[in-house]
Amino acid sequence: MSTTHQKAIQQTKRWVEQVVIGLNLCPFASKPVKDNKVAYIAAGDASMEQHLLQLADCFKQLDSAIDIETSLLIFPDSYPSFDDYLELLHLSNLLLDDLRYTGVYQLASFHPAYCFEISDDDDAANFTNRSPYPMLHIIRESSVEKAVASFDGIEQVPERNVSTLRDIGYRKMEKTLQEILQARDE
Repeated sequence: MSTTHQKAIQQTKRWVEQVVIGLNLCPFASKPVKDNKVAYIAAGDASMEQHLLQLADCFKQLDSAIDIETSLLIFPDSYPSFDDYLELLHLSNLLLDDLRYTGVYQLASFHPAYCFEISDDDDAANFTNRSPYPMLHIIRESSVEKAVASFDGIEQVPERNVSTLRDIGYRKMEKTLQEILQARDE
C-alpha cells in the first residue's frame, strides 16, 4: 500500500473518530470501531469500471469475513467532482442490485463537497456526509436492522444531526475537516 493510501486511511479513521463518533452523527458507529470491525480500503487511481470491480470485491470480502462489520472504500485519488462521484454512486447502487446484494448490503455516500439537493453549499448540515475523501460505506443490512431495533428515536437522528452541525457552524466544521487532513500521522 502506498504512503498516500496509508495517509488517506489514517485521516479517514481520524474523521470517523472525531466527527462521526465524536459528534454522535451515527449512534451505531462506535461499537464496530471500538471492536476493530471496520475495513478501511483505499482504492487506487483507476477507471470507474475498475472501482466498481473493487466494490464487488468488497461485497465478496464481507460475505466471507464475519469479523468485519462494515467497510469504507476510500477514493483518495479520484472523483474530486461531486457530480462524477454521484455517477459512481449511481452505478454502485445498480451493481448492488445486479449482484443481488440488495437487502444484504446498503451503501452510504460521503464526499468532501457533499451537498444535499435542498441545501446550499455552505450549509453546515452537509457535513453529515462530508468526509476527507470521496468514499462508499458498505453496511450490512442485518446490522442496520439490529441497531435500529435497539435504538429509540431513530427517526430523530437526521434532524438532530442537522441541528448539531448548524449549531457548530459551517466555518468550524470546515476547519475541523481541514485539521484532520493536515494532522500528522500517528
